[in-house]
Amino acid sequence: MVTAEGSGARGRSGGRPESRRGAAPRRKLLMSEIVDQAMRLFAERGYDGTTLQDVADAVGLSRPNLYNYVKSKEELLVAMVEATAQSAANSLREVRQRTDLDPAGKLRLLVRTLVLQRAERPEQFRTLDRSDQALPPEIAKKHLESRRAVLGEIMAVLEEGVTAGLFRPIDVRVTALSIIGMGNWVAWWFHPSPAHPAEPVADQIADNAVAMVAREPGRTPDTPTPLGAVALLQQDLDYLTRLLTAEEGRRGPAGEG
Repeated sequence: MVTAEGSGARGRSGGRPESRRGAAPRRKLLMSEIVDQAMRLFAERGYDGTTLQDVADAVGLSRPNLYNYVKSKEELLVAMVEATAQSAANSLREVRQRTDLDPAGKLRLLVRTLVLQRAERPEQFRTLDRSDQALPPEIAKKHLESRRAVLGEIMAVLEEGVTAGLFRPIDVRVTALSIIGMGNWVAWWFHPSPAHPAEPVADQIADNAVAMVAREPGRTPDTPTPLGAVALLQQDLDYLTRLLTAEEGRRGPAGEG
């Protein structure tokens, strides 16, 4: 039905520019529907267990008409990578480059953005996560580059916060991976509904991420004076002492394994 309508529109318009302008949004919407249905089928049946005919049937197109949009399942995987990892990386980069937010504000918005993307389109993320080892080499490369870009954006904001004295001295890579893990896991356990929207969940996880790295309230000096630097150092030593004490407690007395 969609294809017949599109063919009729082309016939009536004779290829006029206004018709072509109207066709572009329709094509984009249908392509989005094709990708959504493919991801649903990949999640249900696996990538190898899904055919292009299955996708065509789910969208309501004939297989020849589907070829007007995608030529192979690999193209669908590319679209999925672009809609998940690459889209996330681009969104986070825009947040990181904002000049109206301090590092804590950036981190909060970064995490909120990531969580909402996972919550709104969980099947995309789950499908790619499950298929990661089976992706064709070129698609796997794109996926890895996008994941590294997401990691890099969060690490950059964490480093900015540490340098500004707003965040504790931390291993920014380990911390960024931990934060990404919190956001990614939403795609597996969260099921949005009118009574349980995604926004409060995203806000809570974003607040948790900031709390993970923020210095204790009232202990960050307002000006970088020598005494202020000493105060920051003392805070860091106190934090390190607590970590080492907790680690010794977990290990128990020497010689117990």
